[in-house]
Amino acid sequence: MSIKLYNSLTRSKEDFKTIEENKVKMYVCGPTVYNYIHIGNARPAIVFDTVRRYLEYAGYDVEYVLNFTDVDDKLIKAANEMGEEVPEIAERFIEAYKEDVSKLNVKEAVHHPRVTETMDQIIEFISGLIDKGFAYSVEGDVYFKTRAFDNYGKLSHQSIDELRSGARIQVGEKKKDPLDFALWKKAKPDEISWESPWGEGRPGWHIECSAMAKEYLGDTIDIHAGGQDLTFPHHENEIAQSEAHNDKSFANYWLHNGYIQIENEKMSKSLGNFILVHDLVEKHDPNVVRFFMLSVHYRNPINFSDELLASAKNSYDRIKTAYENLLHRRASSLDLTEQEDWINTIKAHKNNFIDEMNDDFNTANAITVLFDLSKDANIYLREDQTSTEVIDLFLSAFDEMVGVLGFSLQTEELLDEDIDQLIEERIQARKDKNFARADEIRDQLKEEGILLEDTAQGTRWRRQ
Repeated sequence: MSIKLYNSLTRSKEDFKTIEENKVKMYVCGPTVYNYIHIGNARPAIVFDTVRRYLEYAGYDVEYVLNFTDVDDKLIKAANEMGEEVPEIAERFIEAYKEDVSKLNVKEAVHHPRVTETMDQIIEFISGLIDKGFAYSVEGDVYFKTRAFDNYGKLSHQSIDELRSGARIQVGEKKKDPLDFALWKKAKPDEISWESPWGEGRPGWHIECSAMAKEYLGDTIDIHAGGQDLTFPHHENEIAQSEAHNDKSFANYWLHNGYIQIENEKMSKSLGNFILVHDLVEKHDPNVVRFFMLSVHYRNPINFSDELLASAKNSYDRIKTAYENLLHRRASSLDLTEQEDWINTIKAHKNNFIDEMNDDFNTANAITVLFDLSKDANIYLREDQTSTEVIDLFLSAFDEMVGVLGFSLQTEELLDEDIDQLIEERIQARKDKNFARADEIRDQLKEEGILLEDTAQGTRWRRQ
């Protein structure tokens, strides 16, 4: 069964065929780095990392590009509010992004282009659009001539007339048509800017991705991905710019993940339900957060709540327990024969997993396969004697599946020095009569398999 994916451009599932054999050129729209990322940003990071992992598992070489928007209205506003320079803020939050997503086990992109490092290519791209009659300059600003591109609206499936009815020219804009959009913005006083043929300024938002995709992946790419909210106008404008400039199809497949809601409401700062990944992974196991994000098909909306995250933890723990029980039992297993039925059962689970992932990367159903694998592992472990070969096949199947899904079932043991440090903190907490904290540390260590014994000579500890 070949990989089928849902193409937002055609609104249908299609067989996946690459431009180059066994190679995937994949571009994912990254964050605007003016603050810590929220869980809405985390979903595409996790989802498309999983797509990449599965494509690599299927034998493809994936050239994965995720950009950073490091100059933008939001960055300029943040710089003014914080009294810092735009590059300083961008650098800080790029590092914060990388730290946050690495905790969620998101692999590093092959290329992480930045707007500020692609300025020459952006300016050249805009010049090419002007030369071809698809753009025009007005007093230092440059706009894309939307009506000059015949297929505008094909991604969002809207006609030019439908789009025209909702378009407006904002105060200060000099564009000729409400549908036209900015490629280059004239610099305001004391604003970060670059030299260009049209004067000091900086790029518009949409042009950056067209230029970076062309620079790193070429005129036509296999997959372009991002959040559903980017379909219009951002991705629509990317198509118009790139295809007008290159005279070629821009991306063969468009993937979009669904929205996240918080307690069935839209996430927003005004509602006070704005959750930062930075805070979330401090309170919850990042493996559980990732498991939760993949428990719903990527195209469907997902609702976030503490109760749903707790439920995801219970589900994750069931799978992890089965895996740990296999590891424990392996030491006492034997070289047994006549295990063909179990070997075939494990192979069937692996095939089911592949079938689900081949069907538009259906991680929700793939996790169901993991539960089925766990159930059969638990049944097998109830037998009086177990085979080393079968145990290893079970473990290998778990490793392959969770490797694709990108979470870990391995428990990281506390180092001796970490245990000693926690014990010292507990001793001090008891001296300070902070018994709640002392009990919390004891419980934390117990969960990690560390038992404490308070004696007249001090506190001793041992691993279970």
